[in-house]
Amino acid sequence: MSAPRFTAIVEALSETVPFVGPEALARQNGVPTLARIGANESGFGPSPKVLEAMAKAGPDIWKYPDPENYDLRHALARHLGIAADEVVIGEGIDGLMGLLVRVFINEGDVVATSLGGYPTFNYHVVGHGGVLATVPYRNDHEDPEALAELAQTSGARMVYLANPDNPMGTWWPAATIEAFIDAVPEDCLVVLDEAYGETAPAGTLPPFNTSRPNVIRLRTFSKAYGLAGIRVGYAVGNKRLIGGFNRIRNHFGVNRLAQVAAMAALEDQAYLQQAVVAIHRANARIAAIAAESGLASVPTATNFVAVDCGQDGAYARRVLEELGKRGIFVRKPAAPVLDRCIRISAGPDDALDLLAEHLPASLKAAYEP
Repeated sequence: MSAPRFTAIVEALSETVPFVGPEALARQNGVPTLARIGANESGFGPSPKVLEAMAKAGPDIWKYPDPENYDLRHALARHLGIAADEVVIGEGIDGLMGLLVRVFINEGDVVATSLGGYPTFNYHVVGHGGVLATVPYRNDHEDPEALAELAQTSGARMVYLANPDNPMGTWWPAATIEAFIDAVPEDCLVVLDEAYGETAPAGTLPPFNTSRPNVIRLRTFSKAYGLAGIRVGYAVGNKRLIGGFNRIRNHFGVNRLAQVAAMAALEDQAYLQQAVVAIHRANARIAAIAAESGLASVPTATNFVAVDCGQDGAYARRVLEELGKRGIFVRKPAAPVLDRCIRISAGPDDALDLLAEHLPASLKAAYEP
């Protein structure tokens, strides 16, 4: 019997997702998740004002959301010092990445990125028929100079750089990022993923310059603002670039409660600063817990810590699995060299208490002389 055909691109892809969630792992292993410290969520939660605003807006959920995201766009524009038509709202950074690739990448176009960088970006590129070209990390950092050179020599239509970085948590100062942008050809779109910008040291993020014709900057409410479950992020760029999103985006994609929640979160900057302090404190404790077991940690500007397990990727994988058997959900990088680490998200004390309790036994169980 004949059946509808997939496109050639989809036919060639496997049925996978970039990340396996803790819910799926719990179903597979039959072990409940006791400490959810692997997905880079904020275990400290959102501002109480966000929850109040959502509860107040709940009775209006029968209404479609504002397809223009007008209030949130204008609030962000005021907050960032840009024009409202230089920002677009999307279903988290992941959703915006899918739109970016759809707007700019034709089948066969080259996209430059780092080997081991954020896998969801790669997922969208391949899913739309793009061709990935990669450079390795350098000393646990993405390599802006090598990325710019690759963009030049490969004829890339797009180049991606996360600052601060996921999965290693490292970062570059604003001057390095601006030099990178200057070195990329003008007809190549620079995608700056700044999902962890709120937790980065001062001087990490360049000032906004929306006059640049080839720079898109991505940010989110999923990390420091504590709204990963509501799925809302935004992209900033010049008016022409942002207009491209409006040609194809799902205009009702950002739901009514997401818009309300993001507005309330943005307005409560005092709570954001409290959350950032809590994140930094938790990161320091993760590094201390690792050190107690003789492990080094990579300095971080994010809400997670990459912990060097001291051997190879296979050993780090076993450590991750042993922690999972004990209900401790963490993740790890996949690329060679980076894969020696596990990645542990900042979380509240009760979660980190469980990490401290179970990490030594997990390391011992994973060890193979």
